[in-house]
Amino acid sequence: MENNNTRRNFLKKTALLSTGTIIGSSLFNAAFAAAPALNTESESLENAITNVPGTYSLPKLGYSYDGLEPHIDKATMEIHHSKHHQGYVSNLNKAIDTLDSNLIDHTKSLENIFEKMSKFPEAIRNNSGGHYNHSLFWSLMKPNGGGTPKGKLAEAINTSFGSFDEFKKQFTDASMKRFGSGWAWLVVQDGKLVVGSTANQDNPLMRLRGKGLKGKPVLALDVWEHAYYLKNQNRRADYVASFWNVVDWDMAENLFNS
Repeated sequence: MENNNTRRNFLKKTALLSTGTIIGSSLFNAAFAAAPALNTESESLENAITNVPGTYSLPKLGYSYDGLEPHIDKATMEIHHSKHHQGYVSNLNKAIDTLDSNLIDHTKSLENIFEKMSKFPEAIRNNSGGHYNHSLFWSLMKPNGGGTPKGKLAEAINTSFGSFDEFKKQFTDASMKRFGSGWAWLVVQDGKLVVGSTANQDNPLMRLRGKGLKGKPVLALDVWEHAYYLKNQNRRADYVASFWNVVDWDMAENLFNS
């Protein structure tokens, strides 16, 4: 009964999200507050990125699976969202069920998990990262996107990189030079925008031993092969070039300002 009540309460909150109301203070909730109206060709799925460990579920997209064509194809989007992302969600919930209750009590959101990542098993690291990264990635794309950023984000890009073209070059380089599977990122680090990449499903919010990219995400690109192989085969460069045509700069601006 408690679980059902939690889900009903969350669905009430998602109705507020469509009006642009930001629920909660986390970066993750701030991103989804600015997302477009939900519209997906898949069967109805609860948009339940919750603050209750073990009850995460697959978020709906803000566009149909063919909404990003011709740049990102329908088949890739459907498999990527409904199979790969769903797998991370399911495995995250299973992994959380195995945790000690004392640790669960202090795990109220994905961002809290990232803060304590070194204390969690590998399954939590991989699947919480996979869930967060993909959810953020979907929100940073839209039909008829692309172009260039505006406002404070545009000013910060010019300050940090000298020009938008130079930023785009560095982000593309980070995407191409990530060996194997991983993600490219634009993050705010110590008050400045920085480009970099992470391996597998790691992200810049994770507190992990050693160095590595750290900061608040503003833009993310999935460079795992499953993100582009159906359309582009092994041509990652073509996929990265296509991404610039679907970037939702309004969302990136929202993340930068949050």
